[in-house]
Parts: sequence; structure tokens; C-alpha cells
Amino acid sequence: MDKIFGRPPRAASQDSAEHWVSVSDLMSGLMMVFLFISIALMRHALAERDKVTDVAAAYQRNQVALHEALQQEFGADLTRWNAAIDRDTLSFEFKSPDILFGLGSAAMTPRFKDVLDDFFPRYMRVLGHFRGSIQEVRIEGHTSSQWDTHTPPEEAYLRNMELSQARTRSVLFFVQGLPASQEDRQWIRRNIAAVGLSSSRPVLDATGAEDGGKSRRVTFRVISNAESAIRQLVR
Repeated sequence: MDKIFGRPPRAASQDSAEHWVSVSDLMSGLMMVFLFISIALMRHALAERDKVTDVAAAYQRNQVALHEALQQEFGADLTRWNAAIDRDTLSFEFKSPDILFGLGSAAMTPRFKDVLDDFFPRYMRVLGHFRGSIQEVRIEGHTSSQWDTHTPPEEAYLRNMELSQARTRSVLFFVQGLPASQEDRQWIRRNIAAVGLSSSRPVLDATGAEDGGKSRRVTFRVISNAESAIRQLVR
């Protein structure tokens, strides 16, 4: 074969070998670069994960601490107010419709005004220790799904939506106007919202049927800023 094609010059063979050695070195170098990039990205991802974990742990500790503070402040009042504090949602719930509003009315009863006059200033004092972690406080109004026997369910839902919104606005206007609230009025305006939920979250009895009386209630619910903090970390 060498006679036919001729033997390649030795210099050309040596240049070819050196060329492949150079390519091999280049590929090895690129692999090292990719390896370092992968390690850096992995460390960044682990650091971000740790930050999110820290925020979640701080949120959990804050949740427990706020619940305990509310329980300590109001534990002795819950029975006489027919109220409850939910640990998971941080909702302070007034459960007795008879002392809240008249049937189909957004006007608060004198009894409910007396309760709020006692409750709200103390509630604000408790929240004052946790304001850095609070995004919003929602006054939520809930109704039963009933309206009257001649009203279709869709119309009843909308009528109850209007009623629940009007009731929560009445509550917000009242607590904001309390003399004890004047110092916190700006914070209240920025952070407390009145939300009517109609019959979207009914209370069910043991059989799964709606309990109309227990469904009519008002809650003060704390919304943590943990979700916003996590969202900022993962941008």
C-alpha cells in the first residue's frame, strides 16, 4: 500500500498527533469548566433551598408563638363569647350568629359592639409584637346558603355575598373608630381588609349537611408574609 499511496511524511504524522493531543487537552479543559459551573450552580441551589427552609421554619415558629399569645390573652373569654382560635389559620372566630347581627341585616347588635370594644384593642396589642411578619389581617364574613324559599341558589349566593361584605365593612368601620384604635389607625387602614365570603365556606355537621347557624360567623384572620418572603428568595 505504501508503494501505491506512498508513506506520509514523518513531519505530517507528528503534526497530526500533536493536533489530536491539543484537541484532547481542550476537551479536558472544557469538561473541567462545565464541572466547576455545575458545582457552583449546585451550591447556589442548595443555598437557596436552605434560605427557603429557614423562612419556612421561622414562619412555623412565628405561627406557634402568635397562636399561643392569642390563646393566653383570650383563653378566658372564648366561652362567654362563643369564640375559637384556629391554630392552623390563625383565625379568631366569633361563632354565635345571635350576638353578631340581626337576621338579614348588616347592623351589629349592641352585644357584638360590646364584645368588639373589649376584643379589638387587646387583639391589636397582641398583633403589635408580630407586625413584622404580618402581611394582612382579614375580617371575613360568612353566611349560610339560605336566603328565602323562593330565591334560586345562584341568586341567594349573590345576595349573601352582598350581605357578608356589608357586615365585614360594618365591623371594620366600628373597630377603626374605637378610641383605643386611634394610635393604630394608619396601620389598620393599610393592613386590615373587610372580606365577604358569602356561603362559600359553610360549616358542615356530622352527616356532611350544612349547619346554617354555625355557618353564619365572623373571623379575624392573620395572613403571614412568609409566602412573599419565599417568592422574593426564588426570583
